[in-house]
Amino acid sequence: MISFIIRRLLVTLPVLLGITLLVFSILHVIPGNPAQILLFGSSPTPQQISNLDHQLGLNGSFFAQYWHYLVQLVHGNLGYSYSSQQTVAAEVGSQLPYTINLSLAALAVALGVGVPLGIIAGIRPGGVVDKVATGVAVLGVAIPYFWLAILLVLVFAVKLRWLPALGTGSADALILPAVALGWGFAAIIARLLRNNIIEVYERPFMLVARAKGFSEWQLLWRHAMRNAVASTVTIVGLQIGYLLAGAVAIEVIFGRPGIGSFLVARIQEKDVPSIQGVVLLVAVAYLVVNLLVDITHGLLDPRIRQGWSR
Repeated sequence: MISFIIRRLLVTLPVLLGITLLVFSILHVIPGNPAQILLFGSSPTPQQISNLDHQLGLNGSFFAQYWHYLVQLVHGNLGYSYSSQQTVAAEVGSQLPYTINLSLAALAVALGVGVPLGIIAGIRPGGVVDKVATGVAVLGVAIPYFWLAILLVLVFAVKLRWLPALGTGSADALILPAVALGWGFAAIIARLLRNNIIEVYERPFMLVARAKGFSEWQLLWRHAMRNAVASTVTIVGLQIGYLLAGAVAIEVIFGRPGIGSFLVARIQEKDVPSIQGVVLLVAVAYLVVNLLVDITHGLLDPRIRQGWSR
C-alpha cells in the first residue's frame, strides 16, 4: 500500500506543476497591462508604468517571472491584491470558510438523499422507490443548479416565505443554497449506487451467500455495499470539484460571501493575483481530493493496488 501511495504522489507532482504554470499564465492572457490597470484614471506616464512593472516583478522574461512565482508559492505567498493591497492568502482565507460550509451542506444533502434512494431502489428494482429514484436522477441531471436555485428562491422564499433567500446569519439561510447545489449530486449518487447494487446482486457469490442462509440485511451490508461502494466513493470525490465550481454561481444568486463571490468581484476589477489565488486553490483542492479518492479506492479494492504495482 505504501508503494501505491508513493506512485500516486509521483504522478500528482507533474500535474501540480502544470496547474501552477496554467494559473500563472492567466497574467499573460488577460488583456491589458496590470500596471496600467492599477494606475487607470491617474493619467500615468510611461516612467510610472515602468516603475510599477518593476515593483510588481513584471519586467522580466516569462520563465523568470514563473520561477519567481513558484518560489513565492513554496513560501506560502500568493501575492498581493491589486484592489485592497492585502495578501491574497489572507483575503481568500477569510472567504474560504463560507464556501466550505456551503459545500459540506450540499454534500450532506447529496448523501442524505442519494444514498438511501440508491440503496432501496437497488434492493427493489422496478418498485415505487426505484421509480422515484429514477425521477430524481433524471430531474437532477436535466435541471441546471443555477436554474434550480432561482426556482427555489421563487417558491420557498418569495411565494411561501418559509426560508430566507439572502444572508448567512442563520442555519435556515443555508438550506436553499445547499439543496440547489446538492440536488444534482444526489441524483448521480442515487443512480450509480442503484446500478451497482443491482449488478452485485446478480453475481454468483450473492447466490451462494443467499443459499447459505444469510439474511437480506447481511447480504446488503456484508456483500452488496462492500462491492458497490468503491465506485460510488470515486464519483463522490470527483464531484467535489463540481461542488466548488457550482458554489461560484450559488453564492452570487443567494448573495452569500465565499470564494465564488470573491472571485466574481475580483474578475470585475481585473485583480489578477486574486484571480490566480482562487483558481489555484480550487485546482489544488480538486487534485488533492482526487488523490485521496484514489488512495481510498485502493484501500477498498485491492485490484487497484495490484494494477498500479505492475
